[in-house]
Amino acid sequence: MSGARELVCVVDDDQSVRRSLRRLFKSAGYAAETFASAEDYLAREIFEGPACLVLDVRMPGLNGLELQKTLESRGACEQIVFITGHNDVPTATRAMKSGAIDFLTKPFDDVELIEAVKRALERGQEQLRKRRGRREARGLIDKLTPREFDVFRFVILGLLNKQIAAELHTAEKTIKVHRGRGMQKLRVPSVPDLVRISQRAGVPPARNPA
Repeated sequence: MSGARELVCVVDDDQSVRRSLRRLFKSAGYAAETFASAEDYLAREIFEGPACLVLDVRMPGLNGLELQKTLESRGACEQIVFITGHNDVPTATRAMKSGAIDFLTKPFDDVELIEAVKRALERGQEQLRKRRGRREARGLIDKLTPREFDVFRFVILGLLNKQIAAELHTAEKTIKVHRGRGMQKLRVPSVPDLVRISQRAGVPPARNPA
């Protein structure tokens, strides 16, 4: 499955469920893998593309909600569709509040499950795109010197060169040099582009001196 662009993983302790869902996802054109326990899934090498986890709630060992929490703590991008044989509203509420795509009660409609998986993979693709953009933006910002970074944060705040010079207790021409070099390193021609890079990287502006 290493060459797959998207992956659906079924985690359920019921072998018959794993087999039927694997056939369903294969027939829908998805690469699919199955796991008998949460522990087995966690032992798998992390998939780098969009992934949907079709996850049973109640299992021996680590249960579905605990696996969801574990994946969240390690910053995973898998999107989760829960399946369960028990109509448990509090559990469903917890799962959805923690970011699950859907919470389906067995027996569920195959079309409904496929649609949930489709939504999960679309969300996963978007999250991966944002993560790549953040990583690329941070990589560019890391090239700035400490002083260029300080100037950068004041520029995205909206200050003029002379105002930044006053804040940093230096000459305006020095700020112009740092600003020009910083924009070259960041490969941007304008302040709006600087703002977009800061947003992608999660870098806040300098504190407003007012």
